Amino acid sequence: MTIEYSGKGDPARSLALLWRTSERTSRKGKPDLSVDRIVRAAIEVADAEGLQALSMRRVAEKLGVGTMSLYTYVPGKPELFDVMLDTVYGETARPEDVPGGWRERLALIARENWALYVRHPWLLQVATSRPVLGPNVIAKYDYELRAVSGIGLTDVEMDSAITLITGFVHGTARGAVEAAQAESETGMSDDQWWAAHAPFLSRIADTSRYPTAARVGEAAAEALGSAYSAQHAFEFGLERVLDGIGALIAGRAT
Repeated sequence: MTIEYSGKGDPARSLALLWRTSERTSRKGKPDLSVDRIVRAAIEVADAEGLQALSMRRVAEKLGVGTMSLYTYVPGKPELFDVMLDTVYGETARPEDVPGGWRERLALIARENWALYVRHPWLLQVATSRPVLGPNVIAKYDYELRAVSGIGLTDVEMDSAITLITGFVHGTARGAVEAAQAESETGMSDDQWWAAHAPFLSRIADTSRYPTAARVGEAAAEALGSAYSAQHAFEFGLERVLDGIGALIAGRAT
């Protein structure tokens, strides 16, 4: 699996591109290019073909221009990648009025992040320990922090709560995306896979030796309709994470 790292580009060039402090305009007689159009094309390539297909040449092909034309607007792939990240992070909804207090605010944040990974599965292949310092990334972080502002947490705990939520979503979204991609990659649905393996499983599975696994596995499969449900894992886990944050808040109150 391809892993990309954010923040690999030249700092001055990346920041200038992220904040559009020195964007060039297309020259007369040239295709109508812009940073936004190039970035949108790059995102479409990554969405449809994955990060392994992303290159300046592939983006140029998508736009129907020569590769060198892109360098008038974007210094290189590392800087382009940073702007791609910042752009998609700007897609999350950020309503100011969310009924239900901090719990519903965090639930909304979790669902918006989940939907972001589903729309852009390549985000799961991005290591962001060195964050992109663009306007959308900063605005998203600020909004998420305000969801837990004034509820009794310290500043460090506020940051940790958001990290907990987004980290949980990242993990469960990976399962959802992998499950969704499994059928297209293998040509076999989950039901077909289990049907193919069931005869062999019945021969080797010893329920007397593994009674707990047999009982729980059967109950879960019956309840979820399959051996694994990414949606159930997300909903169940989110409630438990919110319960934990609630316990921390309650502890502060006492």
